[in-house]
Amino acid sequence: ASGSLDNTVKLWDTSTGKEIKTLTGHTNSVIGVSFSPDGKILASGSRDNTVKLWETSTGKEIKTLTGHTNSVIGVSFSPDGKMLASGSFDNTVKLWDTSTGKEIKTLTG
Repeated sequence: ASGSLDNTVKLWDTSTGKEIKTLTGHTNSVIGVSFSPDGKILASGSRDNTVKLWETSTGKEIKTLTGHTNSVIGVSFSPDGKMLASGSFDNTVKLWDTSTGKEIKTLTG
């Protein structure tokens, strides 16, 4: 998967190098992407201050996670896929419950 300045996420077939799907919904550049451990969900972080969760098989948006006040530059799933961490230029890391999309905790420092 790759994020782009054109506000999209693209899924690629790694064996052929061909594009499989283009995911649209962010309103600004997509900076970070990460697959869940089982590969069923893709998270994307954007300059629109949101994280989106996508179903990889269909390319459909599952949830939009809001709460950051600046660009989201990195996203990473926990090993069991139940939590997602997002890092932002707002100087926070947020932990999210991936099943509900609700924020669990904000880490500052």
